Amino acid sequence: MTAAGTAQERLLVVDDDPRIRQMLTRYFEGEGYAVIAVADGVAMRDALARQDFSALFLDLVLPGGEDGLSLARTVRSQSDIPILMLTGRDDVVDKVVGLEVGADDYIAKPFHLREVLARLRSILRRRQPVAPVPVVEAAPVSDDHPPMRFDGWVLDVDRRKLVCPSSEEVILTTGEFDMLVVLVRNAGRVMSRERLMDLTRNRNLEAFDRTIDAQVARLRRKIEVDSADPQLIKSVRGVGYIFTGRVT
Repeated sequence: MTAAGTAQERLLVVDDDPRIRQMLTRYFEGEGYAVIAVADGVAMRDALARQDFSALFLDLVLPGGEDGLSLARTVRSQSDIPILMLTGRDDVVDKVVGLEVGADDYIAKPFHLREVLARLRSILRRRQPVAPVPVVEAAPVSDDHPPMRFDGWVLDVDRRKLVCPSSEEVILTTGEFDMLVVLVRNAGRVMSRERLMDLTRNRNLEAFDRTIDAQVARLRRKIEVDSADPQLIKSVRGVGYIFTGRVT
């Protein structure tokens, strides 16, 4: 087993093409991950019910009347597991819809395995909370990353946790959480889509790509009183977005 993955990092691959399943299984097992590969939504549900997974690779086109988008929507309603959509169609509409239903990334076939590994590692790394430093009695507590507060909300970056004004935790996907952190840390500053993409995904934004808009729309539905009339994340026409909440 290599240092790249551990036995605790288990991946679920859902793809009706046996060659894709075999290729991803062999590659990721070689990188130290445990891999379960299935062909359809029925087998996917069974696998998810039996054990926990660190990430889900989900094909967009599947047999049996259920496509990857509907399965992603179902999974996201029950879990915050990272979802990486796999598709043979490099269609921007599919990509935006995939992100809107809660996918964390979108990978077009044919893909390079090393790039898929890099994207997986990036998502898992962003989800990993910073390990707390043991507090020695009488020693000062570190405040390197104190929780950020805005309009009754509490955003704890170290624990990757968002708590609403009524003290209930709001579950965010990896992409949504990273987007909120960037916006809150740059409160009052207009952020272009290109800059947001760079800070949250470390990839260049294609001119026609609406993934940032999809992420912001999902985030608004979770933190705004009225997502149709947002008061925290406002649009700046032709540029991007600005976070207007008062941050302490």
